[in-house]
Amino acid sequence: MSGEVGTRIRRLRRSAGMSQADLAGGDLSASYISLLEAGKRTPSTEVLAQLARRLDCDLSDLTGAPAEIPVNELEVELNYAEMALNNGDPNAAFEAYRTVQEKVTVSAQPEVWYKAEHGMARSLEHGGRLEEAVARLEALHSASLERPDLVPRLTTVIALCRCYRELGDLSHAIEVAEATLAELEKLQLGPTVIGVELLSTLVGVYMERGDMHRASYLATKAIEQAGTITDSRALGAAYWNASVVMHRNGNTADALTLIEKALAIYAEGDDQRALARLRNAYAMVLLQSETAQPEVARDVLSQSLTSLRDVGSSVDVAYCLSALAQAELRLGNGAAAIDHAEHALELLGPDHRLQSARNHLVLAAARLARGEKKSAQDAYERGALMLEASEANRQAAFAWAELAEILKLCGEDERAVWAYRQSMRCMGHRETFLTGQRLTSRT
Repeated sequence: MSGEVGTRIRRLRRSAGMSQADLAGGDLSASYISLLEAGKRTPSTEVLAQLARRLDCDLSDLTGAPAEIPVNELEVELNYAEMALNNGDPNAAFEAYRTVQEKVTVSAQPEVWYKAEHGMARSLEHGGRLEEAVARLEALHSASLERPDLVPRLTTVIALCRCYRELGDLSHAIEVAEATLAELEKLQLGPTVIGVELLSTLVGVYMERGDMHRASYLATKAIEQAGTITDSRALGAAYWNASVVMHRNGNTADALTLIEKALAIYAEGDDQRALARLRNAYAMVLLQSETAQPEVARDVLSQSLTSLRDVGSSVDVAYCLSALAQAELRLGNGAAAIDHAEHALELLGPDHRLQSARNHLVLAAARLARGEKKSAQDAYERGALMLEASEANRQAAFAWAELAEILKLCGEDERAVWAYRQSMRCMGHRETFLTGQRLTSRT
């Protein structure tokens, strides 16, 4: 290391047209400068600072270490990266965060380094690059155990939970979130905004897995906690998730009441992306209620789509297109439904397996409406298998049952029975010895 420093001193001295005696000045000797340049002495920080002043260069030019940029300048760059992310440009945000991180080291300026790392992880998630996002978030999660002052633990866990949910790894999402909730309960810190957000995120994962009892319990708990901390955004998120739970349980009237309360809260804020995503959820309740309103839902989704194309990610747009496909299907526009569903699949890519599975089901229904029975069968089977692989067994069971109905209509009775049995298996039914005997006796 001293040899590299000496080489730099000699190069800069010669570039400045100085002799070793000139560089030594009145405080050092020419022979000492010679030893430094030969790598036979290691200069102290004070000596290096003197030499840097005489050579009219930065200390980093001598040491080879990057110059330490003032924190306020880095904060400006971090704010720019955050603004790019909020404006729906995750790629620009990722590059901006990476540029900041490259200017610091984790040992010299750990707070800035970790902020940039967390920003890059969120940018990857926002851009749909979930596998890459998980790799960074897992590293941050580990770091948060050692340096909770530098890494936001709960924010990291919530992001991990979201990513694992989208990837179809529901068990891992629940494991990470439940372990963190248990830690919070032991600490007895009381309700917080970020704690309510974690509860709300976990509600969504349990709904995907079909555990509506746990989802309902956590949704109620989130609303109770949000009410005690008087934070409108937390209460809005709790209402949002609770409405989805009620909707899944068939309680459409209460679901509409809660989601309209959430809409009123979000409409007063400045998070246009969240408001547009909430409108998507509202439209789905309108579509699937007892008195479905597909035209109203389509208008709401069209408004969301316009907003999301400005401030959302490609994944946000894909979710909206998937909902629009369902609205068009309800309105009898099979061709438009297929276009929206196929475009959504393109935007989702390979990582968003859970939503892609649901999109295949929408595509299947649209193709069936157009009389394309074979294509519909293939899409239903693919969607059902993807849901099952993601442990969304309740959704998979419905998909298998719908496939069975199609097969029955097509006169393929044996395959219809097989599909019904797949549906029952996903709902937890297992063949008994007597069932097996009956099936064997008929062959």
